[in-house]
Amino acid sequence: MSLREHALSLFRSAVGTVRPAAMLKRAVKLQGDGCPQLLVKGRAFPIKRDLYLVGFGKAVLGMAAAAEEILGDHLVRGIINVPLGIQECLKRSGMQEMLLKPRSKIQVIEGAKNNLPDPEALKGAVAIQELAEGLTTDDLLLVLISGGGSALLPAPIPPILLKEKEELTKMLASRGAAIQELNVVRKALSLLKGGGLARLAYPAQVVSLILSDVIGDPLDIIASGPTAASSHSVQDCLQILTKYNLLHNLPKSVETVLSSSPAKPTASEDYSHVCNIIIGSNTLALDEAKRQAEGLGYTTLVLSTAICGEVSRVAALYCQLIRLVCLRFASLGEGPLGDKVRGNLLQLAAELDIPGLNLAEFLQLLQGLEPERPVCILAGGETTVQLRGTGKGGRNQELALRVGLGLHRARAMETSSPLERCEIVFLSGGTDGQDGPTEAAGAFCSPELVDEALQEGLDVEAFLSNNDSYTFFSQFQGGHHLLVTGLTGTNVMDIQAVLIRATERS
Repeated sequence: MSLREHALSLFRSAVGTVRPAAMLKRAVKLQGDGCPQLLVKGRAFPIKRDLYLVGFGKAVLGMAAAAEEILGDHLVRGIINVPLGIQECLKRSGMQEMLLKPRSKIQVIEGAKNNLPDPEALKGAVAIQELAEGLTTDDLLLVLISGGGSALLPAPIPPILLKEKEELTKMLASRGAAIQELNVVRKALSLLKGGGLARLAYPAQVVSLILSDVIGDPLDIIASGPTAASSHSVQDCLQILTKYNLLHNLPKSVETVLSSSPAKPTASEDYSHVCNIIIGSNTLALDEAKRQAEGLGYTTLVLSTAICGEVSRVAALYCQLIRLVCLRFASLGEGPLGDKVRGNLLQLAAELDIPGLNLAEFLQLLQGLEPERPVCILAGGETTVQLRGTGKGGRNQELALRVGLGLHRARAMETSSPLERCEIVFLSGGTDGQDGPTEAAGAFCSPELVDEALQEGLDVEAFLSNNDSYTFFSQFQGGHHLLVTGLTGTNVMDIQAVLIRATERS
């Protein structure tokens, strides 16, 4: 198998382990003897009267299908908000196991076209709000949450209009705001986010099953934390709006809501009726990819499950990591070039300040490398892209192209470069099967692909300046370098894999 095929296999196995049905069945059981109980990861929740279900997010349709199978007749009614077109898409892909059965008790509302809140998503949010408000002490509300939940649960605090909130979110995203920052602002303007749904469901028991798509799995940030006490205040929201120069461009309605919001977070409120449980995450996916890579004979390291930062800086970090591995394969790791590359790597790591970055472990791994054994570096997280152009692509395709270009440049600058004696493939992909407004989940890249592009007279830098990585990758071998999986029905951020093996070339 080629490195590309290995990388694809690792990506698929990582995504497979966080597919909704597999996750739900590992985490949730129903005990029906005597007084029925819902068992979630060993914790018991008695079903005293009625059991209801609500959900929102890209992976929630599959989660709901698995949940209904487990809950059976105990489920009285459910409402889920899922992305527009997902049922048809899963049908076409033959993924029947992610669809609800005929005569399901769960109502499906599709909305949030292009992952932006819209009137359909608002309609679903209002239905979920009304269901929650009608619950009593003896009811149990099972809440299914996954990435994309923020856009699918829009309930702006009056007098804010949905359109005004959407415009503000778009402006923040286009200026490079991280998902965490977007969610802090969304929470401040929402009835259901920031613990709002849990407050409305009181006094019913609320059990949330969460598929995390946010670095570090913070409960109050995933899907903007509808069932978690918020750790953010209106002050945090104002700081973010100031940071992106939007504080003086706000609609009057947003100003009204922010000026009348409490200054402190709501964490002091009582959330004892709520239990939030993470059943799937990037860590789980990467652990499975590592197991598979080791089975294929790779020396494997999970670099971090929290890769974040501006895409060009993250690409530079990967380039230095790859150069060090190639230097080690060539027994040049201890020379002046090795010292220089190590210095660059440490400086980039300090600048990016990536949580849980296993750099010491990586440098230790280098000491024992054997050229005959290939290396696999795995990581997960979510980078950010500053939109400057009008091209097509997403953060994963752009990251892959930037790594390929960085390696090409490093090789061109060194005489008899150790990079020439290594075969390298870099893969970055979104676990939901989408990367920007394209059908690709991400891309594979190598320095050779950039060589080929330059020989054909293509200006790689121009593609990057125009945020047009998809068009670049589409030019070669019928898009062979694009990672196209179709919708996966799950979402635990992005996964990156670097595969390196020494070649006979001198």
